[in-house]
Amino acid sequence: MGGDGAPEMVLDGLELAAERHPGARFLLVGEESRVGPALARRRRAAAACTLRHAPEVIGGEMKPTLALRMRHSSMRVAIDAVASGEAAGVVSAGNTGALMALAKIVVKTLPEIDRPALAAIGPSARGDVVLLDLGANVQCDTRNLVEFAVMGDAFARAVLGLTAPTIGLLNVGTEEMKGDERLRQAAEVLRESHIGPNFRGFVEGNDITAGTVDVIVTDGFTGNIALKTGEGALKLMRDLLRQVFTSSVPARLGYLLARPALDRLREWMDPRRYNGAILLGLNGVVVKSHGGTDALGFAHAVDVAMDMVTHGFQERIRDGLARLSPAAAPPPAATPPRLASAGAGR
Repeated sequence: MGGDGAPEMVLDGLELAAERHPGARFLLVGEESRVGPALARRRRAAAACTLRHAPEVIGGEMKPTLALRMRHSSMRVAIDAVASGEAAGVVSAGNTGALMALAKIVVKTLPEIDRPALAAIGPSARGDVVLLDLGANVQCDTRNLVEFAVMGDAFARAVLGLTAPTIGLLNVGTEEMKGDERLRQAAEVLRESHIGPNFRGFVEGNDITAGTVDVIVTDGFTGNIALKTGEGALKLMRDLLRQVFTSSVPARLGYLLARPALDRLREWMDPRRYNGAILLGLNGVVVKSHGGTDALGFAHAVDVAMDMVTHGFQERIRDGLARLSPAAAPPPAATPPRLASAGAGR
């Protein structure tokens, strides 16, 4: 029931997902009177889905504290299915803050994880890059950053199919003395860990799009700003290209000549290819689809969830944390001043 075009957008996305994953089965949660007739018109989705009625819907602007009290909302019923083990994961295009709050409280974090992190995939000059945290934790300590690196490594292996993903810590410079104490301590821990051979030290903001490393780790405050800056830059570039190629008759003719190359560029930059932010470190797979996406974008979010389930993402995280040697183990988490978490707005 979440997303700008729900429930039709979700159902169209499931029609595509059912074709891509013929062995998958989906528990579809929502208002039966609205979803049932629409589902019946989509043959593949109808064959792959079991519909469960949920009488309440969490609105896009609803505060997480209120959403937590709605026991019969479609989002809560879906997350309960993950917590009970009935479902392996949940994909939602609904309220980001509500999804994060419900997931943390109902699904809960893995015993080894201090805090979950929000991760997403984006484009770079050398292929896809993973960035985390994107807003689940505004303030992080050394332990959190080390755990994010382990989770990012597992995610890149499970979803991107990389056998040895490279990892960097986002900083204001690449020199070892740059940054604050928590960053320098996290770098020392990672160098001594099993990730050490693939840890590239500190990276800067321009390294995100350059593809210098496969996984970029940062706190949620910085990561969310980087995410929104990147999204804004892509939109600006699309708008400028449109203005240039419609500015005159010669420009329109130039567009016709350049159209094949521009079509490839448009496909490469298509935000639907990167739809699906993932809340890592929980006792189940939780994927947040952008609320404004279409069927293709929602199907991609389902693809991400399927990859995490079928490639044993949870086991990879547990294995990675277990391999942290005592000398490389992060220090106990200090109790920082309590700040409100910031959602990633996706």
